[in-house]
Amino acid sequence: MGFWVIFEVIAVILWLTKDNLFYLFNFSYIGTVIAIGLLLFQIEFKHARRIVQLLIGLYMVVYLGLICNENMQIEGFWYYLFTGVFEAATIHYAVAKIFGPLIFGRGWCGYACWTAMVLDFLPYKIPQTSRKKKLERIRYFTFIVSLIFVASLFLFQVGNLERIMFWCFLIGNILYYAIGIALAFAFKDNRAFCKYICPVTVFLKPASYFSLLRIKCDEEKCISCGKCKSVCPMDVDVTDNSRKRKNGTECILCMECVKNCPKKAL
Repeated sequence: MGFWVIFEVIAVILWLTKDNLFYLFNFSYIGTVIAIGLLLFQIEFKHARRIVQLLIGLYMVVYLGLICNENMQIEGFWYYLFTGVFEAATIHYAVAKIFGPLIFGRGWCGYACWTAMVLDFLPYKIPQTSRKKKLERIRYFTFIVSLIFVASLFLFQVGNLERIMFWCFLIGNILYYAIGIALAFAFKDNRAFCKYICPVTVFLKPASYFSLLRIKCDEEKCISCGKCKSVCPMDVDVTDNSRKRKNGTECILCMECVKNCPKKAL
């Protein structure tokens, strides 16, 4: 209920300030889907998160991306930022990926990302190989490349930018899916793309460190069986309650650790 209220407040504020009914529908829809998903999780429906992923992910990529021609990828954010327009991708990034993580951390990655929506259907839900720390630097490279690409379009005054952004959205998504699937099979880890390539994590990680919502461990109940670590797709040490815990800013709130804890310590 709390999540629904948060998104409904955002929906009403943007509707009134931007005088656009779309924002009321958009954020009300997302908030309602998340609330339903969390309710399903409470009654222990095992596909709760997957349903939320599909309902939000498909809405974002099909309706907003393909039908409305909005580029919700990172290059779309740079595009609207450079044009000085607080619309579409800039609002999306502000809510979901820049300021929102102060409340719900990397929840976007677990419940709404349309790339992860596909990758989570692959067979390696539990990583079969250890994390490659050095490869995590690639995400900063893709982040910088996306910024340089869009900045160059403005610098050289390329025409028809909106159409270019739409094609970037199409081609970018195809590349994301192709690379993500290839990496999943190469590393036997569905979330390898998220860990090493995704440029959006550069925004998500800093605010996630201060996230209000976190998985916490009741140390009196914990028997140190290691089950939570073995099922975590992002290699987070949730038994450590400090904010400096191993891979702490990587937690996507998928709740696999909570569901699999034999002592209900999480």
